[in-house]
Amino acid sequence: MLFAHAEGMWKAGPELISVLQACITEEAVILDLYDNPIRVNVSELQSLAFSRWQEQMNAWESEYLELKKKR
Repeated sequence: MLFAHAEGMWKAGPELISVLQACITEEAVILDLYDNPIRVNVSELQSLAFSRWQEQMNAWESEYLELKKKR
């Protein structure tokens, strides 16, 4: 769930997505995973974070359903 964007390292998840949804401007300075202040395009980072998060959730669901069948 870690990914690089705009010279920062980000962790896709509910926290980052919530922060980005709360932004009212198109550009913002947000602290990355290592607490570096990074100027980002909010909608671009939000789109990347959400797609990475959804990708991971889909993989976890598939794994869960496979394990559920084996029980």
